[in-house]
Amino acid sequence: MRRSDLPTEFRATAPARLDLAGGWTDVPPFSTRAGGLVVNAAIGLMVHVELRLGGSLVRLESLDLEETVECVNAAGLVLDGRLDLLKAGLRMFPVLGPLTLSTRSDAPPGSGLGGSGALDVALVACLSAARHERLEPRELAHQAWLLETKEARIPGGRQDQLAAALGGFQRLSFRDPDVGIEPISLDPAFAEALERRLVLCYTGQSRVSGATIARVMSAYERGDRAVTGALEEMKDVASAMAEALRTADLAKVGALLSENWTCQQALDPGMRTVEMARLEGVMRDHKVLGGKAAGAGAGGSMFFLARDPDASISNAAREAGATVLPARWAWEGGRAW
Repeated sequence: MRRSDLPTEFRATAPARLDLAGGWTDVPPFSTRAGGLVVNAAIGLMVHVELRLGGSLVRLESLDLEETVECVNAAGLVLDGRLDLLKAGLRMFPVLGPLTLSTRSDAPPGSGLGGSGALDVALVACLSAARHERLEPRELAHQAWLLETKEARIPGGRQDQLAAALGGFQRLSFRDPDVGIEPISLDPAFAEALERRLVLCYTGQSRVSGATIARVMSAYERGDRAVTGALEEMKDVASAMAEALRTADLAKVGALLSENWTCQQALDPGMRTVEMARLEGVMRDHKVLGGKAAGAGAGGSMFFLARDPDASISNAAREAGATVLPARWAWEGGRAW
């Protein structure tokens, strides 16, 4: 094949996720010492990555953040807080020559839906395709996690990358460095009922940071009883959540969402913002089956399980100041073409 016949454009997508139970237990050192357990589900809010070869510079673009970085060559890919995940991707999976690497997400920035993990996966998939390499889903998730935590030096767990690479519903167990992956098969009618009752609300950008994660895990290392107890209880909730999904127990799923959220708030005093509390009050008035924050908390998104699929609940969430996001299950993980 002549060089002029080689492809010059590559694209990849990866889905966001809802952490149904057990989030935070996949983060070291808890996941190393005690072992973590997470149940999550991929949703059809996608991260999109596009790579175009050619031009005169290495150009990185985040369409969501409206931020651009340009450099003459790969030597300029210095981690300085500006589009570091994109730089880390090109450092791990170099693509020679000038290029434009663009990203955008269907979900708002800081929404707590695992967007950075989905970006990691889509980046690795896209850059691997440009290098004429194909990674199996599990290896794709692992390389994406290395990109974020090792190359970009952003602390965090593994569940987001696994959800984005695998798709569907997953029961994920962690005993670092080992990861156990167990897909959860749902009755199709139950999966549809769950989707129709799901109300996903964006309350405002999450204020959880690497410092929050470090603070929680430092408390765990000190033996803080409240934090340690909450993390251990989250593992039990995750185990029960997997069983509730398998047995199509709608009411139990809702109750476990709320139970996990109670545990989550015990980790750090800043987990529940004023906006989140107001939204919870409105949802209680509509007698939802349960709900929780998506992701780490302190803003971002919350999701609730309604007793009945009723548009009035979404309207009430909007009146409370939230943005209601579309939520559909994503049965396929990250892919490139």
